[in-house]
Amino acid sequence: MALSDPQSVTVGTAQTLPRTGSQGSSSTYQVSDGSLALTVSHAPTSGGKRVRRVARINHSKIAPDVLTNGNTRYSSSVYIVADVPANGYTVAEQKQLIDGLTTWFTASTGANATKFLGGES
Repeated sequence: MALSDPQSVTVGTAQTLPRTGSQGSSSTYQVSDGSLALTVSHAPTSGGKRVRRVARINHSKIAPDVLTNGNTRYSSSVYIVADVPANGYTVAEQKQLIDGLTTWFTASTGANATKFLGGES
C-alpha cells in the first residue's frame, strides 16, 4: 500500500512532492528540480525476523564556496529508521517510540534538535 500522491513536506515553506518513483516497498517523492526529496522504504532484515522502515528527506542547494569564490551544490539528508521485530510490537507501540523521539527533538521550540545538531550528547 502506497502513501497518497503527492506528499507535502515543510522545509522552510510547505512544498508539494509528487511521487516520482516506486519499486516494491519503496517510494520517492520530489520537487521538479530534485532539490527536495522524500523517500519512504520498508525492507526485511535478519532473515525476515526484523523490518527496517526508513523515512528520509534529501535536500540540496547551491551556495557560495569560500575556497573557490564560486558556487557549489551542497546536500544534506535527515532520516528516521524504525528497526523493529517482525512480531512483538504493535504499530501503536512503534508509533509511541517515534512520537517520543520527535517530541524530544521538537520540545521547547526545537532546543534539543539544535543541541543535537551542534554536537551535544
